[in-house]
Amino acid sequence: MHFTPRSTPHFAPRFTSAQRLDDGVIERDFTLGEIPGVLWTPASATASAPAPLILVGHPGGLHKRLPRLVARARHYAARYGFAVAAIDAPGCGDRPRDTADDEARADFRRAIQAGELTDEIVHAFIVPLVDQAVPEWQATLDALLSLPEIGGPVGYDGMLPIGIRLAATEPRIAAAALFGQTFVPDALREEARQVDVPLRFLMQWDDEGMERQPVLDLFDAFGTKEKTLHANMGGHTGAPWFEVEEGARFFARHLK
Repeated sequence: MHFTPRSTPHFAPRFTSAQRLDDGVIERDFTLGEIPGVLWTPASATASAPAPLILVGHPGGLHKRLPRLVARARHYAARYGFAVAAIDAPGCGDRPRDTADDEARADFRRAIQAGELTDEIVHAFIVPLVDQAVPEWQATLDALLSLPEIGGPVGYDGMLPIGIRLAATEPRIAAAALFGQTFVPDALREEARQVDVPLRFLMQWDDEGMERQPVLDLFDAFGTKEKTLHANMGGHTGAPWFEVEEGARFFARHLK
């Protein structure tokens, strides 16, 4: 299966604020057309020593400044010297809500609560989000890699369905760290077989909303020969902090 991204206009990032944080990281809000984002760069990043870039995604419906996302981004920048970017997915964070998206999300949540989730319902919610979000991430890549203080290679750390599509189709993605506790339609499970970059796959063993076996089957489906499964006891949001450190080391091995 081959996916051709929809055309997305190319914009230069327009920075709307900047501040140096107490860990030395420079945090800048930006917009890219209608897409709002945040960029964290280490003080060491310069035109003569550009920083590798990590794209940090968040679960659908949440904000690019989700506290645990910000903490992860700042750790990658301050401790390991990465540039890190997050954008709001379509219909999320500071972006306008779409009635069709809200209805699909509501149907998805009702089906989960009723124990009636089907692949058709998952597909109707997840695939349109991925179809729109991936070209936006690619446009973000174009824009940020044009900055003199940022260079390749590039990693992706975040939402599983978007990460599958990006890792399978975007040649600039050199490594991916994905959180496995997300429902994935069959079509994207097939795309996972095309992923051939190093993969770090994180799952929570006792996630109250997910069965283990489909998550394990998805890990097995990824085509890459270099993949690692990290499973921790606890519920959906219980991933321990040391996994952030392990994630940083994973990217340090493959992006530096």
